[in-house]
Amino acid sequence: MIDALNSDFDRTSLQEIARVFDPSRLIQARQLSRLTKTDLHRAVGVSAAAIGQYERGEATPRVDTLISLAKALNVPPDFFALGRPRARLDVAQASFRRLRATSVAQQQQAVSYAEQVWELSSHLEQSVEFPELDLPQWAMTDEHEMAARPDPITAARQVRNHWGLGVEPIRFLVYELEQHGILTVFFSMKEDEDSDEKSRIDAFSTSSLPRPIIVLTPDKADDVMRHRFSAAHELGHIVLHRWRPGSNAELEREADAFAAEFLTPRDVIRTQLPTRFSLGKLEELSLQWGASIKSLVFRSKELELISEATARRAYVTLNTLTANGTIRPQPVENFPGEQPELLKNALEALDEAGIPISQIARELHVTPKHVRRLAGIKDTRPKLRLVR
Repeated sequence: MIDALNSDFDRTSLQEIARVFDPSRLIQARQLSRLTKTDLHRAVGVSAAAIGQYERGEATPRVDTLISLAKALNVPPDFFALGRPRARLDVAQASFRRLRATSVAQQQQAVSYAEQVWELSSHLEQSVEFPELDLPQWAMTDEHEMAARPDPITAARQVRNHWGLGVEPIRFLVYELEQHGILTVFFSMKEDEDSDEKSRIDAFSTSSLPRPIIVLTPDKADDVMRHRFSAAHELGHIVLHRWRPGSNAELEREADAFAAEFLTPRDVIRTQLPTRFSLGKLEELSLQWGASIKSLVFRSKELELISEATARRAYVTLNTLTANGTIRPQPVENFPGEQPELLKNALEALDEAGIPISQIARELHVTPKHVRRLAGIKDTRPKLRLVR
């Protein structure tokens, strides 16, 4: 029997999909659902060995199995068909913050998500003109010219200069990233908003696809100040480490140094930071520069305006004030300029031109709900709850 998800497909069309089955699509859908082969074999009713054979292209599923796979992975059956562009991204080609805190399954889920974001953007770019990638020339050279790459602090200054930002506070960072051609998206690892599950990924980025992508994950810490630093950190990876993908301590330190200089240029912030711990002054500077108070304390120590001992005492005080609710995180949703808009605006433009999300979903062989998820469009309908 064909259920509601698969009701648009008769048996003949399902047989054709099975004939042109794309193993890589099964891998992508399984990883995005964060299921193991064992999980999937239990849901579908075939052996884990059979799932492995499907993914390696050694066998193709029968029609009934194809329907079960689609249902288990919440995709239309034709998602598994060959014949449309497929982004391929390995975990090693992405720069993850806090890599040691993330499981392999979470990393695979995240890169599969980035693959589908690129596929959506590539499809939309056939009809909508996106901003061109605009980075300094040294950030776009090939790997044989890496020696010309500047140090992180110089790089941050040069990107600011290239984008005409001067040395003033950057009002809307995510807006600037998108304006200069860097695809920026949100990614929630929890489908159910009521779930207690939290992402262990702060953010990640990749330059291994035709357009660089920054993926921000507000699940972990929905705080606009941390969110901005994560975005600047990933920009650092994009401009500094294009030919050195992955994550290690040295690359993370370089990206942190880039982010600090990009958000708070030292020649300016040095003259404004207090030479002793002053919560009131730091709160004022935090709002002005869009940087957390803790990061400003670290900046003060880094620029030798305060001692290591003063910084330690400041961190203890800030931790206490955060724990008792005196200092509260500011949710990202309260700052429109820090929320990705590029994909959302492209979909709105096409909808106004008579091309709805449902049509785009059919062309990509996914559900309209998934297109909205990739583009960061919230479902504003009230949620129905059944009570006994």
